Amino acid sequence: MMRFIYRRSLRVVLLLLFVQAAGSAALAAERNPVVIIPGVTGSELVNPKAKKELVWPSISRSKTDDIRLPITEHPLESRDGLVAGDVIRSLKIGVFPRIDIYQGLIDALTDRGGYHEENWEAPTGAGGEAAIYVFPYDWRLDNVHNARLLVRKLEALKAVLKKPELKFDVIAHSMGGLITRYAAMYGDADLPAAGRKPTPTWAGEKLFGKIVLLGTPNEGSPITLAGFVRGESFGPVDVNLPFVRNVSRFDIFAIPAAYELLPAPGTFRLFDADLNEIEVDLYDPRVWKEYGWDPIEDPKFRSEFSPAERKAAPVFFAKMLARAKLFHEALAARSNAKVTAEFDLVGSECRATVDAAVVSRNGKSGGWTTLFNVDEIRKANGKALGADELRAAIYTPGDGVVTAISFQAKGELSTEPASTKFVCESHSRLPGNAEIQDHIIDVLRGVTLEKRGETDGKGR
Repeated sequence: MMRFIYRRSLRVVLLLLFVQAAGSAALAAERNPVVIIPGVTGSELVNPKAKKELVWPSISRSKTDDIRLPITEHPLESRDGLVAGDVIRSLKIGVFPRIDIYQGLIDALTDRGGYHEENWEAPTGAGGEAAIYVFPYDWRLDNVHNARLLVRKLEALKAVLKKPELKFDVIAHSMGGLITRYAAMYGDADLPAAGRKPTPTWAGEKLFGKIVLLGTPNEGSPITLAGFVRGESFGPVDVNLPFVRNVSRFDIFAIPAAYELLPAPGTFRLFDADLNEIEVDLYDPRVWKEYGWDPIEDPKFRSEFSPAERKAAPVFFAKMLARAKLFHEALAARSNAKVTAEFDLVGSECRATVDAAVVSRNGKSGGWTTLFNVDEIRKANGKALGADELRAAIYTPGDGVVTAISFQAKGELSTEPASTKFVCESHSRLPGNAEIQDHIIDVLRGVTLEKRGETDGKGR
């Protein structure tokens, strides 16, 4: 009798395990593959001709190659020998603890989300079911170029998997969100010729299920202008921020993608020393020359570039500003096309973030000095403007790099997001935040904020 009960109990346990396994397999089969798209500087750059030397990220500048692209009159054709390696998963610098960049997000999807990582070139039989694909790219190149590359890679992967109807979910951090939006809105198509109004066809939308925009600067970031004006010197912890350690204004000048991170037309605010707003067109090269923002006018420009590059620089600069303006207009454009892809926004609004700049006359040269920091402004300004007054003018809530206004982009997003989630975190650490990771997993599973009894922080 005891043996009978034991055998029966064993059969029940085995049956339950089988049902659970089958249920898990069914759940995996129902979930789209996930593509993780990093932000600017979030992919390795390697020199394949120098034993795959890692040129980026690197604490010191490469001795055999550099991240600066050559300057030509045809900026979209400017190339060097560097290629994208892997996404930057983590960094180990000297005796300091290892810094998570994107590996924590991948681990969360595998450990808590039930996903598994796959390879683009050699996917397994389960490559279309709850799989993770990382999309490293050369972040220096034009965003439209990388959006078209994304579309082609997804189409090629569907062909290899023999699943023509397969859709992909996307987790796109920072500039990766701009690439994804363009890919969905225009597919494998370039921007229209100058003078022609962009109209979204949503030709690439068929590739996507859910698109999570993680701290995406949908209306650009004034910090980008700061990089053009004076270069930036963020520490290696912020390696996936707009600009990082040892990146000068001349490097930024030569990076096409940098122009497309400038504040969208009509969104940038510039003040004089009395906090009177000045109307400027960021996409007019004459404005850059007037306020001293144009790196070409820097006395050091001559020693940084070859004679041929110096000759091509004005044409390169004007073309990239015009293209960046058209890129923003393309993302803001609307059409009557039916959109089925779901957009979900995840960002931060707890940190003071630069949203404007102040220009003041230099007493010695008579030229303009542009300031993006309240403390700098108070030192440069001989008038008694209070710190609170300055902060209210210069800063707005965000993640320290991208403002909540740019992130939500109510004037530019061409589709209404399905959800908007705010978590207090800095821009570079959004992918590694456990609360954000759990929220993204719920989004991918179709668990809404309302089902969890939450709101988006705005009472909705």
